[in-house]
Amino acid sequence: MSNYVGSSSGGASTAAARMGSARGAGSRLLGFLSDAATRGATEALRALNLGAFAGRPIEEIFLGLADYVCPDGGSIDEGIARDAFIETIADLAAAGITDLDGLTSDQMQTVFELYATNAIEARLCNDIGAKIVVLPSDSRQAARVQAQLNDFIRRGVADALTAASVVAAALTPDHVLAFVESVYEQAFGILQIMGDAAAEEA
Repeated sequence: MSNYVGSSSGGASTAAARMGSARGAGSRLLGFLSDAATRGATEALRALNLGAFAGRPIEEIFLGLADYVCPDGGSIDEGIARDAFIETIADLAAAGITDLDGLTSDQMQTVFELYATNAIEARLCNDIGAKIVVLPSDSRQAARVQAQLNDFIRRGVADALTAASVVAAALTPDHVLAFVESVYEQAFGILQIMGDAAAEEA
């Protein structure tokens, strides 16, 4: 992870810039959640012409939001953003997030944390496929690395959100994208530090 951020990607800022569509998707997701927390889920959905989803289970609502959050343009970059969003929908129940109308500020942060984690992991997995990152040749060791990856990335994203010290629900639409970009950059910086520390302990 340290080499990925520092060498392969050219540093935290460049790694964050390579997130591409996932930055816009993250900002649209966060913007919707902020609107839902402020005006209620029904009004937030109506604003996107998705009023028919009001009152439905949260997984159905998020599936309905997929084309808004992650427009499917066919590129690999857009595919990464969309795959990460679908993974996030699957993670909602395990995170205890079941009611969009009763969404708390902490839950809102958790949803974004899940999305950013899944997006970074999807980007990394794509780069593994493109041989930018090489997994250990031993299949059992490679499986252990992949099993640890999500938790490792999520810790970095959580620390970045804490460092941002901004209440996501209070963000104005003009500031959401800048906030998302800063979280990705800080997350990659933290992941590089964590990777260095883990390498020293190994």
